[in-house]
Amino acid sequence: MDRPADDLTARARIRDAAIRLFGERGIEGASIRDIAAAAGVSSGLVRHHFGSKEALRADCDRYAKERMVEIGSELSSSQGVAALDPAGLHPRVFPLQLYLVRSMMDGSKSATALFLEAVDTIEEWAKGYGLEPSDPRAYAAAMAAIKLSVFVFRDQVSKALGEDITSPAGYARIGQGLMEVFTIPLVTPEEAEIIRKRSSEEK
Repeated sequence: MDRPADDLTARARIRDAAIRLFGERGIEGASIRDIAAAAGVSSGLVRHHFGSKEALRADCDRYAKERMVEIGSELSSSQGVAALDPAGLHPRVFPLQLYLVRSMMDGSKSATALFLEAVDTIEEWAKGYGLEPSDPRAYAAAMAAIKLSVFVFRDQVSKALGEDITSPAGYARIGQGLMEVFTIPLVTPEEAEIIRKRSSEEK
């Protein structure tokens, strides 16, 4: 997992192991002993640094949220979408994405806050690009949810592709699929206008 060069302490190794195991198994499915073994430390050291699994989870939530915001800022300050390299992003982003999705499903307030921030960002991005959805907030929320749903259904998506989307190659492949979902129109402008009018009438 990507982390700052000076973040190589036992505490960081524990946190990284917890993010990976919580993401794979859920909060209830990963024990302190499992996390300690994955980090190469004793269970006592995990408790020394974090006190409890709940406190460790809170630290993971904070770290994952901060790193995703940092990575997002880094990408937006470079060359935008054209600069994305799925192979390079996978080891940095995938464990955090998987963890945050699982954390949202388990009721984490921090993970939910990050989702809401993502919706805000997409809404601003759409405005900056001159896009004019009839309901900008619903458009942004739908886009954020579609992107996350890939990880909620990762087993089913992997089976459909015949390739594990947790691997760099599978991650890049589903990323390409998502890009085309967002860029290939499913309806004509005329059909879209009819749908908008029907939706307005039903409100």
